[in-house]
Amino acid sequence: MQNIRSIFLMLSGITVFVALAALTVSVTLAIGGILTVLMVGRALSMKMKPAPVRAKAEAKREMRIWNDGRGTIIDL
Repeated sequence: MQNIRSIFLMLSGITVFVALAALTVSVTLAIGGILTVLMVGRALSMKMKPAPVRAKAEAKREMRIWNDGRGTIIDL
């Protein structure tokens, strides 16, 4: 009777260990897959964005001021 109980405890311990190992592996693979999908999505979205265009200032123009009879106009 003692021998059967020890075999049962050993088998249940091994079963619990294997179940926890399988759970750990599956959770690790799931998190890895999610992170991979997010990284690929981010990489693709970065490629689809147009490159920023740098605005260049035009040659400086002189400030024009004149009076059209209704008020002074200042053209910057």
